[in-house]
Formats: sequence, structure tokens, C-alpha cells
Amino acid sequence: MATNIQNYELMVIFTPILSEEDFKAAQKKFTSIITENGGELVHENPWGLRSLAYPIEKKTTGLYTVIEYTAPTDVNSKVEIQLNRDESVMRFLLTKLDKFAVEYNARKRNK
Repeated sequence: MATNIQNYELMVIFTPILSEEDFKAAQKKFTSIITENGGELVHENPWGLRSLAYPIEKKTTGLYTVIEYTAPTDVNSKVEIQLNRDESVMRFLLTKLDKFAVEYNARKRNK
């Protein structure tokens, strides 16, 4: 088990056909995977329905959510497996945050 704790940001675009309850359940699913595997949520920001820059699977909108968290490095492979398996996920971007990005996000939240 890796004890190297890093900061991450996960942006997920879910299919726009999800109901509000399904969208919340889908977000909860991924935050649960993170916390059950030793991660700690820093901030959750569901953006909701947004237009896409280009169509994905013939859809022009998607339900966005951004999750900022700290976790051991081995958690991400577990999260990615579930993201790839989940049919409601159209795209995702998992980013490792450096200390400057962490400070920027904290400043942005505390405006």
C-alpha cells in the first residue's frame, strides 16, 4: 500500500439524460470509492448541465462535476476502472495538483 498522499482533481462529464437523483447517486459513487480507499475529499463542485465544446456520443450537453481530493497514489487506478466501467460517464479528466494549484483552488473557494 502506497502511503504517498497526493492532491488530485477529478472532473467527470456524465450523460445529460441522468435525472437529478441519478446524477447525485453517480457523484456519490465516485466520492465513496475515493473515501473507502483511504482518500479524503477536499471539495465537491457539481456544475450541473453545461454545453460541450464538441458533441460526444451525439450529445451536445453533459452533467459536469469536479471533485478535489487527497489520496494515496494507488486509489486513482481503482477510481479509473470504475469510471471506465460506468456507462453514464462520457469523459473524465484526473489531474494531479501541485501545491500552487491547491492554493489557487483554496483561494477560489474562500472568495
